[in-house]
Amino acid sequence: MKIFGDFSRALSQLGDPRFLRVVALGLGLSLALLIGAYAGLLLLIDWLAPATVDIPFVGPVGGLETLLSVGSFFLMIGLSIFLMVPVAALFSGLFLEDVVQAVEERHYPSEPAVTPVKLADSLIDALNLFGLLILANAFALILYFFAGPFSPLVFWAVNGLLLGREYFTLVAMRRLGRQGAKALRGRHAGQIWLAGALMAAPLSIPLVNLIVPVLGVATFTHLFHRLNRAQ
Repeated sequence: MKIFGDFSRALSQLGDPRFLRVVALGLGLSLALLIGAYAGLLLLIDWLAPATVDIPFVGPVGGLETLLSVGSFFLMIGLSIFLMVPVAALFSGLFLEDVVQAVEERHYPSEPAVTPVKLADSLIDALNLFGLLILANAFALILYFFAGPFSPLVFWAVNGLLLGREYFTLVAMRRLGRQGAKALRGRHAGQIWLAGALMAAPLSIPLVNLIVPVLGVATFTHLFHRLNRAQ
């Protein structure tokens, strides 16, 4: 499939310094955010949990705060699988321009230069995608209980739809404008959804999910140029 060719070309450029810079920034910022969220959860437990609990026929029992703290650690590990999807998407979205430029300079040097997306616009688009992914995954959590062994498919389908839709639009609108990007996306919705699902699958793997958004942006850059030239 041509999508795998797009991904292979993106993967071959992973050693590009600009790719590695975005990966490093995404790793540092994502871990800082998760550590901050975990620290906030511990402070909340410390504030709400009583030092001792009186249990009938047993008496006062301490250590509840410690028990909750240990439990919260494993809770955060589990939630990080879902949280890292929107978090990684947020940070890679902020640095999307660097990745796209690196791909175009190497593979599409004949393309005319474009005006870089303003940081404020990148931030707004990244935050919109972040919020959309949070809401979608919160809703998908309900579906996971009914999907049983098919829960991963639900995860990939939901996130693949959103990631494919948003990342393709962000890449394409640099050259076609927002309306032109939406029109091209509409003509190739199935292929873009499939590319998004392939990107979403490894996003469920901790640490690997910090690299995938960069490769995803690069893949969608190749996908955009291939589809746009076929018009």
